[in-house]
Amino acid sequence: MVGTMALLPSFIRPHRRMPRRPARPVHRPPAGDEAVLDAPDDRLSPALVAAGRGEYATAAGLLADTRATADWEHRDRYTRRLAAFARSRPEWYEEWRAADPHDAGVLLIGAQLAVDRAWPSPARDELLRELSPLITAAARADDRDPVPWRIALDHARGTRAGHRYFEELWEAAVRRAPHHYGCHVAALRYLAASWHGSHRECFDFADRAAQDAPADSLVQALPARAAFGYLTDGCGAVVPRGRLEAAADRAMALSARLPAADPAPAEVRNKLLYVLLRLERWRDARAQLRLIGPYATSFPWDRFSEDPLGHFLKLREQLQTAVPGAALTGLLAAPPEPGDGHGGHARPAGH
Repeated sequence: MVGTMALLPSFIRPHRRMPRRPARPVHRPPAGDEAVLDAPDDRLSPALVAAGRGEYATAAGLLADTRATADWEHRDRYTRRLAAFARSRPEWYEEWRAADPHDAGVLLIGAQLAVDRAWPSPARDELLRELSPLITAAARADDRDPVPWRIALDHARGTRAGHRYFEELWEAAVRRAPHHYGCHVAALRYLAASWHGSHRECFDFADRAAQDAPADSLVQALPARAAFGYLTDGCGAVVPRGRLEAAADRAMALSARLPAADPAPAEVRNKLLYVLLRLERWRDARAQLRLIGPYATSFPWDRFSEDPLGHFLKLREQLQTAVPGAALTGLLAAPPEPGDGHGGHARPAGH
């Protein structure tokens, strides 16, 4: 407990607010009752299509644009998705790296891709330690960019780094982007992994971060992420119902500010839907379902089924057409997830 509380002050130190950016055009959802899993937005979709043809120029341009405009939230999201695509279809990325090995986008995707590949291995600790130079190179490519530092935070959790080292990484990350959602999720996951079952510390961090963040920041959804961790963990001291309700209320207020039926906030909304269902707030869950529209996301439903889209569709049908009951409750039960021995999940991502 002493170590946790010593770590928290630097995590929750107030940071200056960043100026708001103009809203992106609303993505047009599929028609009717169609649902899609992990749909890319209008900017990412052409990059993935081009990568599928073995062409890297569109992806390179996309990441260059996010860098030029300091659009760090989208840069982080696009990096994850492009790296995931490169795991199964690496040809376009390898050609890009050969053509421009020092490009900031190449280095960023390379660091994320290497961490993703090492994470499932039984020798994860050893493999991850060998990747530090890749993350360092990505960070040096643009000193303003917080995304390499988010990767470094995930890397530190995977290598079971000590608290002092993690704090140094955290300070470097928030100097670059005080309210970057990915970095905050990485810190929350580190807390959960380091003090398995100590949900109060996770909530303390998430609540303080959300209180400091602008009303339209994704960090407003961080307490709901802590609530999700508690509701799916099955261990640790009881968290008061009021704290779970407050986390859901804060995330609902954020969701109401964001465009409806849009792929960008879809994961935040899908996670919130789970929390609302567990709290038996059926009316709020239905309202959130309308805001989700057709955009299901793998997280959190891959925690409950190998078919996350099918699982989402079952939940949606049950919630829309029937009185919630035993059938719905059964769809919310999470099987134990393989861990890293310190309460951390086997997946490197999932915000």
